[in-house]
Amino acid sequence: MSYETISIAADERGVATLTLNRPDKHNSLSARMIDELTEAASQLGNDPSVRVVILTGAGASFCAGGDLGWMREQFDADRDTRMREARKLAHMLQALNELPKPLIGRVQGQAFGGGIGMMSVCDTVIAVETAKFGLTETRLGLIPATISPYVLARMGEGKARRVFMSARLFGAAEAKDLDLVAKVVTEADLDAAVEAEVKPYLSAAPAAVAASKALARTLGPSIAESVIENTIRRLADTWETPEAREGIQAFFDKRKPNWV
Repeated sequence: MSYETISIAADERGVATLTLNRPDKHNSLSARMIDELTEAASQLGNDPSVRVVILTGAGASFCAGGDLGWMREQFDADRDTRMREARKLAHMLQALNELPKPLIGRVQGQAFGGGIGMMSVCDTVIAVETAKFGLTETRLGLIPATISPYVLARMGEGKARRVFMSARLFGAAEAKDLDLVAKVVTEADLDAAVEAEVKPYLSAAPAAVAASKALARTLGPSIAESVIENTIRRLADTWETPEAREGIQAFFDKRKPNWV
């Protein structure tokens, strides 16, 4: 299958690399990319030849959050449209989270907002020591709602609250302390570190790996449809606040919002 915003390549071992492929936009999430990632999750999940999936980004960054054009569309949209678009993002994350294959994140550069959500649905994440992270939504008067079930499941509430509301940026060492990243390496060692995570799965029974992952998800925090819908409603409510209108307009105008 041909994609516009992502690419998939698999080697003879069954190791597939799913690449966010908008390097000129720091792999920011557009509506097209969200749709294509959802389709890719289905494709990879149903392919018996795929044993492991590596999720990465082309170019300088992993994923810098929401695409500017997509944000403009949401700014001008009505409530139903915003909820529909948020639901697409939520179901994309759900599809990757429930992928019946090990999902290994390979992270460099920027990982902001939705990029943190993408990392949080991986089974393990390897990041370069120079990577930068942030849940930056509150700078715009918004909340990190759609990604929140996965972020909280990964970090736990206590650790998440250190970075969930402040919008501050943090480095790879702190991302590891927050349990967002499993291992921090130099750029030169990144591929070798990812390969070290891949290799054990090639000796494990694929169906048993899938069943074990499903079991872990069952025993972990619940991310039921009701939880997802709650986050979508909260995000839609926030979009309608004066703060969101001011914050996003200030972002487009390249000025500070009135609360700074």
